[in-house]
Amino acid sequence: MELRKIAVIGAGTMGQGIAVMLASKGLDVLLYDKTPELLGQSVEAIEAHLDRQMERWALTRQEKKLILSRLHKVTDMEALAECQLAIESVTEHFETKQRLFIELDRILPPDAILATNTATLSLTLLASRLVYPDRTIGMHFLHPAGQIRMVELVRGMNTSEETFARMRRFAEQVLDKESVQVYESPGYVTTRLICVLINEAIHALLEGVASAEDIDKAMKLGYDFHYGPLEMADRFGLDSVLASMEALFLEFGDVKFRPNTLLKKTVRSGRLGVKTGRGFFQYTDGGERI
Repeated sequence: MELRKIAVIGAGTMGQGIAVMLASKGLDVLLYDKTPELLGQSVEAIEAHLDRQMERWALTRQEKKLILSRLHKVTDMEALAECQLAIESVTEHFETKQRLFIELDRILPPDAILATNTATLSLTLLASRLVYPDRTIGMHFLHPAGQIRMVELVRGMNTSEETFARMRRFAEQVLDKESVQVYESPGYVTTRLICVLINEAIHALLEGVASAEDIDKAMKLGYDFHYGPLEMADRFGLDSVLASMEALFLEFGDVKFRPNTLLKKTVRSGRLGVKTGRGFFQYTDGGERI
């Protein structure tokens, strides 16, 4: 079955990025969140993002209109019943995601696919109480979803060959992304590796080895990184980085995943990175480094 009507559950930063990416590929997107207020704020953020793209000549006014015309705000989950694919991108909290999986399993038709964007939680465990666990898959996008040409497709213990094959075709032929096959493991490939790098960069900063500016400069110029590890963390959201590291540390018990105390203190202070305008660096409302 062709995947043309897609539900995106969770209209936060990642959900917004996924929704815009899908709509830009000509797909109808039902963007779900709990309240009209949250959805309204999310659509405003999407419009502001598209306006910045227009200012950079990366998008035309007509393309912006087409993208917005394909985005449909939804607060009643029953309205997702005709979707052929649902991608959840809610908070990294197991009970919340599992409740959502159970509800979607009831609402979606049996041949629809249920995907999660989680980076650290067990897909097999999330799907353990479903009627159709074989149609579940991990679809881990990196931020910004529309610009990164790679997606991790994660196979749980119950993911069927048909589900995986359909999503690989969808990722490569519709979304124009390279897919990486990953077998379920906390952090997969990308999150597992990048969290260690970010944490080590924070250790270097705390120890006074170099300034935040010079740590990032060394990695950008020395290893051709687009962003250095500290700015990368700011763009991911320092609270998200901390949550990922705590989940990896809990799962593996390895000290290399233990979050640095400076990361914890920065999150507690409310400096979460780009989303709050300040993390290891400062940012404008449009997300540009100051």
